Amino acid sequence: MMNDQKMEIAIGQILRAGVFLAAAIVFIGGVLYLNQTRGPRHDYATFQGEAIALRSPVGVVKQAFSGNSYAIIQLGLLVLIATPVARVLFAAFGFLLEKDRLYVVVSLLVFAVLMYSLVFDH
Repeated sequence: MMNDQKMEIAIGQILRAGVFLAAAIVFIGGVLYLNQTRGPRHDYATFQGEAIALRSPVGVVKQAFSGNSYAIIQLGLLVLIATPVARVLFAAFGFLLEKDRLYVVVSLLVFAVLMYSLVFDH
């Protein structure tokens, strides 16, 4: 049976695991970036956008699994963004187990707002 204390502990573990996983992925991507980047320094005076393959989550994942260091770093950032979203979903599931319908609805509304803000460009 899920109670408030167990749910708070589980949510804390989800957040902690998400942040540590994201940090590890970004660290690995950073090490690979430093290892792969040779030659003259980049000119940061002029803005250069990301490659088209790195502009969508699916593209980032595909490129990350092919060893692209930029994509690995971005994958870590996507994991970091997904962590609070997972927390909201877990909270909705926990409230469902507690049979607290009001908080299930509120959690799902928060999830819907998060997903809307992540999916649609403004």
